[in-house]
Amino acid sequence: MQRFWRRLRLTLEMIKFEHSVFALPFALTGALLAWRESGFQMAGLGFRLLWIVIAMVAARSAAMTFNRILDADIDRRNRRTANRHLPTGLLSPRFAWGFTFAAMALFLWAARELGPLCFALAPVALAIIFFYSFSKRFTMFAHLILGFSLGIAPAAAWIAMRGTLDPKILWLTAAVMFWTAGFDVIYACQDFEFDCAEGLCSIPRTFGIRGALLIARLLHLAMIACLLMLIYSFHLGMLSLAGVLAVILLLVYEHGLVKPDDLSRVNAAFFTVNGYVSVLFFVFWAADIFLHRTYFLK
Repeated sequence: MQRFWRRLRLTLEMIKFEHSVFALPFALTGALLAWRESGFQMAGLGFRLLWIVIAMVAARSAAMTFNRILDADIDRRNRRTANRHLPTGLLSPRFAWGFTFAAMALFLWAARELGPLCFALAPVALAIIFFYSFSKRFTMFAHLILGFSLGIAPAAAWIAMRGTLDPKILWLTAAVMFWTAGFDVIYACQDFEFDCAEGLCSIPRTFGIRGALLIARLLHLAMIACLLMLIYSFHLGMLSLAGVLAVILLLVYEHGLVKPDDLSRVNAAFFTVNGYVSVLFFVFWAADIFLHRTYFLK
């Protein structure tokens, strides 16, 4: 049993379980917007939100572990990733596969609890997030596919809350997609030489590091535009605008950390700043939604 818990700890460490925080706040924002659209009337809200969190974390865990399994040989050849758990033998592929299937089962269970449409769409969601792991082998748009994999979370949360999909929430899907693609392009700059040597597809390999950083900025500008359209579509208030301003300031800081000739601070840009982006976004937007609830109840 002690060996099992050790391997489980190593698996969670391998997939950076704590980074579930990246997309989870956006999923919860989608859920709260759906609650707001229902007139703040929804039975079993707490349990529904709990199942959304479980589904989100389980789906990400399955996708990340599958990605590590599929990329084990590539990671072994890459100096930056050669010390990861699977290439070094610290964790066995067999246990990683077991964890992947367990996370998939938990995700399907959560989707079933969230309603028939969620359960019906669950295999589609799994197909999308697993497809990303193959994409860098044949398209430079892998960054956008990763972004879409995270971007479907707010729309899925909306469906979980309302049982249907409102096209307005797709502005948040697009925002998350562009945000994720932008910071993934920055992160991929570290592997520019390796991608060129291995024939792997990425925006840095196609456009060079300088061009890739410019494209990352454009992707983040697209994110901001989508968030503003989301505010307009849902008639949100000043706190939501303040949240977008906070995101803009953080993204400006993120891009200031990384230079074409100096990638030494990529990890700070990727992990720390983007964690703040998602959390602060949620805090401002949740406050705006609850403020509207106060006015609604009056």
